[in-house]
Amino acid sequence: MQFEPITLQDLVVLALGIAGGTLWTHRQTRRQREASARDQANLLTQARRESETILREAWLAANEEALKLRQQTEHSFTKRNEAIQDAEQKLVQRETQIQSKAESLNRDVATFQDKETSLQTRIEEVRLQREQVGLLAEQHRSLLEEYGKLSEKEARAQILRNAEQSALKDAAEINRRIVDDAKNHAEQESRRILSIAIQRYAGAHTFESTTSTVSLSGEDMKGRIIGREGRNIRAFESATGVTVLIDDTPNAVVLSGFDPVRREIARESMDRLIKDGRIHPARIEEVVAQATQEVQESIVKAGEDAVFALNLPPLNPEIVQVLGSLKFRHSFTQNILAHSVEVGHLTGLLAAELGVDIAAAKRSGLLHDIGKALSHEIEGPHAAVGADFIQRHGESDPIVNAVGSHHDEIPHTTVLGILVSAADAMSASRPGARSEAATTYLKRLERLEQIGNSFAGVEKSFAVQAGRELRVMVQPSVLTDDAAFGLAKEIVRKIEEELQYPGQIRVTVVRETRCVEYAK
Repeated sequence: MQFEPITLQDLVVLALGIAGGTLWTHRQTRRQREASARDQANLLTQARRESETILREAWLAANEEALKLRQQTEHSFTKRNEAIQDAEQKLVQRETQIQSKAESLNRDVATFQDKETSLQTRIEEVRLQREQVGLLAEQHRSLLEEYGKLSEKEARAQILRNAEQSALKDAAEINRRIVDDAKNHAEQESRRILSIAIQRYAGAHTFESTTSTVSLSGEDMKGRIIGREGRNIRAFESATGVTVLIDDTPNAVVLSGFDPVRREIARESMDRLIKDGRIHPARIEEVVAQATQEVQESIVKAGEDAVFALNLPPLNPEIVQVLGSLKFRHSFTQNILAHSVEVGHLTGLLAAELGVDIAAAKRSGLLHDIGKALSHEIEGPHAAVGADFIQRHGESDPIVNAVGSHHDEIPHTTVLGILVSAADAMSASRPGARSEAATTYLKRLERLEQIGNSFAGVEKSFAVQAGRELRVMVQPSVLTDDAAFGLAKEIVRKIEEELQYPGQIRVTVVRETRCVEYAK
């Protein structure tokens, strides 16, 4: 390998290149240094600015924190001051209460002292009275022993008898005065309430009377009713459950049965058979079935109409059906369903005057005689039977008690039973509401006089004013005036227990002393 020789020109070019590179390198180094110096200055300036910003933010945060602490401190001081003020007010109020109680205790102490002083005075008076009584008893004993030659034991017994008689007389007078005052006040108030109730209710006084007699168009109809060998009449009695009486009464047959609903079905069936003219066992069963259905429908409608007439909510369907059957029952010729509706109205009016539940009062009055529709099927008084029936069908206890107690057979637990009793008596005793047969009327008067004559010391008794008053003449030598008042109460109690009557019966005991002398 051969090398070309280096010329001078090459050396010069090389030197110049080295020199230029050195110069360029120096310039670049200086530029870098200047740039670095500028960057350092910028960084220092930026650092200063950031430090100033951080200091400013720190100062602002410190100020805010200080402000918050100041506000919290002021709020805490405010709440503490308010609590202190409340505590001071409570202390002032407590002090005032304590002062009031102290004053009240001082007054009570003074009152007790006055009562103690009065009691001591009373004790002293009683002691003096006892001493006086002892002295009087001693004087009485001495007088009895002196004039009556009685021993101390006999004298004591005599004094006790005298004291007992005197006490009994005073007690009887006080009792009579209290009873008279109570009666006067009660009669005035009851008359006011009853008069308002009667004035506000205007009901019809007319009465219905059921009949078991069916008119015939001719005498030949009796034979057709009887039928061949009596088959028609036997079929009719078997289907209806009533007895058909065919006697010598012209153009009439009599239907006899204890159940008024069955009797009504029989009457309606007989009327239809007579009008139709076709009378045979098959036709009888068909007509009786139709009449039974229609009567049952009329019973339900009558019960619903009674509930609607009193503006009451619907009742249990079983209760409505039994209530409607009262349409065919009568008491002394008064329709019991109409009587029940009337009692419901009157009970509601009485309840309105006394501030009692009007709806419950009307409900009790409407249902009070519902047991009469069941009394021929169930043994017992109709009030108890009716109460048990409505209780089994969901009626409330106050209404059940009102129905069961309206004849005072069980105790009253609410005022409803008393109102029902009053309304029942008002409805039954209104003029024209009820009438009774002459035989029943005479028997009642006779029994009334027998009750009056059954007591010891009674000379004779008279039932007057159509049985509304019993006048009893007593023997003055047997009964005293005080005993006469007791006799009147005993007679009243026995009448209430043994007799059934509408309204009330007044008992007047008359005791008179007749002094008779003859001048000769």
